[in-house]
Amino acid sequence: MNTLTIDGQEIEARPGESVLGAARRLGIDIPALCHLEKCGPLNTCLVCLVKVVANGQGKLVPSCGTKALPGMVIESETEEVHQARRTALELLLSDHIGDCLSPCQRLCPLQLNIPAMLRQVHSGHLEEAMAGTRAALPLAAALGRLCHHPCEQGCRRGNWDGPAAIRDMEFYLTTSLEPALAFRPPACKRPSQRTVAIVGAGPTGLAAAFYLAKEGHAVTVIDRRGRAGGTLRDVPEAELPAAVLDAEIDLLARMGIEFRTGIELGNQVTVEGLTRGFDAILLAVGELARNAGEKLGLPSAATGLRTDPNNCQTGLPKVFAAGAVVKPIKQLVRAMSEGRAAAECVHQFLTGGMVRRPEKAFSSVMGRIDPGELRQFLRQSGAASRVTACDRCAGFNRQEAATEAERCLHCDCRSSGNCTLQHYAQVYSADANRFKSTRRQFVQEVQPGGVIFEPGKCILCGICVKLTEMAQERLGLTYIGRGFAVRVAAPFQQDIAAGLGGVAAECVEHCPTGALSFSEKKELLKDQAQALEEKGQVTARGGH
Repeated sequence: MNTLTIDGQEIEARPGESVLGAARRLGIDIPALCHLEKCGPLNTCLVCLVKVVANGQGKLVPSCGTKALPGMVIESETEEVHQARRTALELLLSDHIGDCLSPCQRLCPLQLNIPAMLRQVHSGHLEEAMAGTRAALPLAAALGRLCHHPCEQGCRRGNWDGPAAIRDMEFYLTTSLEPALAFRPPACKRPSQRTVAIVGAGPTGLAAAFYLAKEGHAVTVIDRRGRAGGTLRDVPEAELPAAVLDAEIDLLARMGIEFRTGIELGNQVTVEGLTRGFDAILLAVGELARNAGEKLGLPSAATGLRTDPNNCQTGLPKVFAAGAVVKPIKQLVRAMSEGRAAAECVHQFLTGGMVRRPEKAFSSVMGRIDPGELRQFLRQSGAASRVTACDRCAGFNRQEAATEAERCLHCDCRSSGNCTLQHYAQVYSADANRFKSTRRQFVQEVQPGGVIFEPGKCILCGICVKLTEMAQERLGLTYIGRGFAVRVAAPFQQDIAAGLGGVAAECVEHCPTGALSFSEKKELLKDQAQALEEKGQVTARGGH
């Protein structure tokens, strides 16, 4: 039999097949940044390492360039191999110049993809912007009015002519669209057949209910007040109209969340009773009076209920707690972020996973930029200073919103969410600062045809060089320089776009780090052309 063994599983090797290919046929996810099947083995990133074992000995080899031979014994998922891959990723990140996530998104406690929202508003795709906002934010209309917008503190434009008006943009989306669109519930997964009781219908409890319902769990929210909303019901009408809060509660109800009001913990219901009727219980009742926890039979600490800070568990079976019942929280968005963290812990508990607070999304962080680097970002954004709505009470009109949204500097990577380096850095818990060195200058080369090349993100994987060679482009791409100064470029001092030629789109698609991308203007023109064609306004020949 022409078989080899990978992590204890036997598989028949195909002629000329690599270990990487055989492993992937077994469903083993070996990371690879420099691998594209049609290009053949490039063996440059060394992230795809595996261990070949023979006679009790073993050596680490790149799986993309190692042939799968009969009798081979391969180890892929051991700590030794994972550590080697982690180190390879960290070495690549040590010289990676750029942010995966923008500073504003990293500072958003609820991780809203703010740059994407702003780009959608600028391009007029308001329904998409609203859908993305609704998928990320519970009570989006309340946050658009009351959030203390920590995200704006991270906006790099603030060092030039004022940060982007992010909260005002959320307000604009929830007030400019028809209610059916502005208050459309996000998609929820199929029912999980798991039940959760949340005691407390304030910001933390409602946020937790939102995220748990999205996961398909059956959620019942219990509150002592006559209406859900908690302390949000105490906000002055001028700051948060009751009708807006009612619309938000109705949205949650349309997600399948059941509300039982006028029921107080310790009177009509007890913690013990809830544990008999539900698969999990989350306590989010707000600040408790001294000794109130003991009276309810709950473990208490000086500031509230005692929980494990790593997983929100109280120590009682199935019982979690979050929000002001654990520690005082002043800001609305932070109270909601605690609800999000608790919801993730409850979800893990219900699905049998390791229960722990959610990790932050991985992001390479460029840090403070100098004026020259800032000017490179400014070239791709609108020139207007921060826009103030003509009617501050009504908020932006459509033109004002588009102008303000265009001010976004696009600090996030254009490939964020689709970047192979970012994905595997998250999977392997890579430390981007392990081999930290003095950062090189950030460079963003805007090429003809809408191509953007950021050499500080290039890992010299060779995919674009190989693709242009295979396509027999007139110029193509090559390596220029030696040692640490080597870089990818077009020959004869031509620009990258000229070297890419007709395979520019293919090279952008397969770039593993976002070093090659297209500008939003090019993508917008493509989207507009597609929309017109779908409406029958463009003929097959491209006429009008």
